Amino acid sequence: VQLQASGGGLVQPGGSLRLSCAVSGFLLDRPAVGWFRQAPGKEREGVSCLSTWNDITHYSDSVKGRFTISRDAAKNTFYLQMDNLRPEDTAVYYCVTDLGHSSSYALCSTRPSNWGQGTQVTVSS
Repeated sequence: VQLQASGGGLVQPGGSLRLSCAVSGFLLDRPAVGWFRQAPGKEREGVSCLSTWNDITHYSDSVKGRFTISRDAAKNTFYLQMDNLRPEDTAVYYCVTDLGHSSSYALCSTRPSNWGQGTQVTVSS
């Protein structure tokens, strides 16, 4: 199982970014996948997760209404569209999965077993 995140960068408050996670070693049709983030001095937080078998999503309260998780099974890739970004969204973002979890809520509520390498998102003027 491998995950490769990309798409981070520097953006002004109110701007948008789209993160991508290319996966290999499994198909995006059963396990849950998602995005965690870690800001300096803070614990890792489950931001958004997706159940790939029924497309049920879960979002943390801090990003609900601003972030959207989606997948393209044909490309073995899932995404995190981030809109109306705020300085407090600044963090390293990790794409994750756990083959033992098919529930988006369960994945975001635990510590997943498989992590990508992380991509930095900085929101600053």
